[in-house]
Amino acid sequence: MTAHAGPSPEVKRPSSFWRELPVLVVIALVLAFLLKTFLIQAFFIPSGSMENTLQVGDRVMVNKLAYTLGDIQRGDVVVFNGVDSWDPEVPVVDTGNIITRALQSVAGTFGFAGASEKDYIKRVIGLPGDRVKCCDKNGLLTVNGVPIEEPYLFEGNKPSNDPFDIRVPEDRIWVMGDHRAASSDSRAHIGDPGGGAIPIDSVVGRAFVIIWPFSDTSFLTRPDTIDNEAIDAAQTDEPLEKESSSK
Repeated sequence: MTAHAGPSPEVKRPSSFWRELPVLVVIALVLAFLLKTFLIQAFFIPSGSMENTLQVGDRVMVNKLAYTLGDIQRGDVVVFNGVDSWDPEVPVVDTGNIITRALQSVAGTFGFAGASEKDYIKRVIGLPGDRVKCCDKNGLLTVNGVPIEEPYLFEGNKPSNDPFDIRVPEDRIWVMGDHRAASSDSRAHIGDPGGGAIPIDSVVGRAFVIIWPFSDTSFLTRPDTIDNEAIDAAQTDEPLEKESSSK
């Protein structure tokens, strides 16, 4: 009589999910890195310089291809690199810990890192060659003599507490925060190289949507009150008043 073997005992194998998890994590990080480097990136808002458009703690998505495919426009909200030019608006503590830095870098990829000492977010007011002046007889900011209505200004703020009259140098832009009384922007750096304007090459991209908190999710659009065509048409090489008086 021949003995028949019973059913083979079930071999326990590690769950495929747990075996694949490290690979999935690596793939996710690589994709996030590629997105951050070439396409879009999330940024954390550390200060109140853009209130009420952006609040402290908001996270925004920045389109890094925006100005590869198009031109910077007045009224755009942009993120730019201010390293070696502007002092940070909020203090940044360097722990010196390589692990902490690595974790902060990963968190920054998803917009959950704290303040950065080099990244700023402001609104574009003047383009290369523009004459930006504050203020006219009605208390409005003017660009090439065209008055600018600024619906995004923080309630109770003037376009600028201090008068100024500048011409934006070639390959630079003039930027200002929406909360003018609390923003250290181009006005605060008039005495610096570039006269306070930042190099176009330092622009990371255009902020186009608030993604956090979810209750405040909204798109950041260019205000209709800024007529870029009219301002372009009014641009001239006429010297500033101080330049004329010095000749």
